[in-house]
Amino acid sequence: MTEHYLAEQYREGLHSLGELMPEVVDAYNRFTNVCFQPGEVSTKYKHLMALGISLFTGNEHCIVYHLENALDEGATEKEIAETISVAGAYGGGATMSHGVILINEVMEEKRQNLQ
Repeated sequence: MTEHYLAEQYREGLHSLGELMPEVVDAYNRFTNVCFQPGEVSTKYKHLMALGISLFTGNEHCIVYHLENALDEGATEKEIAETISVAGAYGGGATMSHGVILINEVMEEKRQNLQ
């Protein structure tokens, strides 16, 4: 699956910071990797939770990053739609607009790449 440019920018930014502060990025990566390992909650649902939080905070890079990871973990369009809805219920119009515009854009790009 092709990576959206916002997720790619995020990874490139972490790499650049890692060249300046490798200990910090290494510690951050180790911590987040442990957080997203399956436990009582599956990795898919952890990425859906992170997607909802990213929608609420308006962090476009993390929205795309966690959307792509949730899809890679088998999240369905309905699960993503429900995540957008719950985040929108809590965060209001700004959260909902990120969900319906940015996520739609990414999902459409992914559909076109499959053709």
